[in-house]
Amino acid sequence: MSESFASSAPGPRLRPYPNYLATDISWQGTVPSHWDITRMKWTVTGCQNGVWGDEPDGVNDLACIRVADFDRTEFRVVASEPTLRAIEPRVARSRLLSPGDLLIEKSGGGEKQLVGAVVLFAHDLRAVCSNFVARMPVADGHDPRFLCYMHAAAYSARLNLRSIKQNTGIQNLDSEAYLNEQCSLPPLDEQRTIADFLDRKTSKIDALVAKKERLIELLQEKRTALITHGVTKGLDPNAPMKPSDSPFLPELPQHWVATRVRYLCRDVADGPHFSPKYVDDGVLFISARNVKVDGWSFDDAKHVTEADYREFSRRIVPERGDVLYTKGGTTGIARAVDFDRRFQVWVHIAVLKLVPNRVDPFFLAYALNGKACYEQSQLYTRGATNNDLGLTRLINISIAVPPLEEQRYLVQQLDHRTRHIDQLITRVRDGRIRLREYRTALISAAVTGKIDVREEVA
Repeated sequence: MSESFASSAPGPRLRPYPNYLATDISWQGTVPSHWDITRMKWTVTGCQNGVWGDEPDGVNDLACIRVADFDRTEFRVVASEPTLRAIEPRVARSRLLSPGDLLIEKSGGGEKQLVGAVVLFAHDLRAVCSNFVARMPVADGHDPRFLCYMHAAAYSARLNLRSIKQNTGIQNLDSEAYLNEQCSLPPLDEQRTIADFLDRKTSKIDALVAKKERLIELLQEKRTALITHGVTKGLDPNAPMKPSDSPFLPELPQHWVATRVRYLCRDVADGPHFSPKYVDDGVLFISARNVKVDGWSFDDAKHVTEADYREFSRRIVPERGDVLYTKGGTTGIARAVDFDRRFQVWVHIAVLKLVPNRVDPFFLAYALNGKACYEQSQLYTRGATNNDLGLTRLINISIAVPPLEEQRYLVQQLDHRTRHIDQLITRVRDGRIRLREYRTALISAAVTGKIDVREEVA
């Protein structure tokens, strides 16, 4: 393993150590022969639970670091907008954070994200951590940055899984069990060398990731601009234009009609206003996160029982040719149903059943995803935290509609022109994923001794 990673990693210096020792440490395996074998609990002086305190009172207010302040990529605390809580002085004295403390997530997590992330507190800020977090001061003889990277490698290896207890929907980490796990560590000066190496390398990788993310944004903007022009002005640059009464459609081709979504639909309904019981093998149940501008995202789709499907179908039966429109969470995303599989939808999805021969479902989806309709959907969305684009509001979105044959031609052309952009976006996303995977592998290889970076230069 060490040789394969070292030979595939860029740079001639990423080679294995000269001598290794076999261990029983499941997530590290063989380690450099001069590294010490210990337990995680001996690298810290304690694991002290945080405190939530009371509402700010203007006197005893301190920053309270929450799990939401964890940067799980940089493994650092983000304290740009800290939450203030009133903490009694006698409580605060023993719980104030110091730069170099490690913070561990004790409660939280989810289906795709295990509880137990560890981050470094590196701020000169009077702060405590919340009751879902525990403070771990680093013991003498250990580098906090190295330990943070080590915990990141352990987390990616899912070492924390066997220390997780779950009641209801919240995961709780048994920190005593987790910190009792074995680990192998180099001497302090080597810990610092490895941390310096990883700081440099991850910074460069992160810069490359940021460039790819910016390129994705630009490609998505280009895609939206292309669609917006096509569904509001058509593809003929010489077509005569006429003014419209809608401020979102200042002008449109002379032979197009300005209308509202309501006049294109024979029925509009959303899904059940509660969460059903999910099953492993049942009828597909679509929520807003499964509907994307550039395709379906069914990797994490839920399923419901046959009985629930029949119950929900009393409200509406979605099928091929309908348009699904997100009205909760991320609002204003449309997609035409292009498959025959039975399914039902949650409350955050509106099912638009269209008037026959009035509008092509794929044209309507393109139009709703264009800038003019999307801006209206955001204007009509209500709620500070739980966004909702109500049915009575979404059907009043203004839209420009050409004759049916022209709609179909526009769909054909937009499919062709967006396909190339979508392929580019996919390639850039794949590159971003590979960079992140390499970042994770590099951290793991360095802190578990699979590569020797002692002579690595900046």
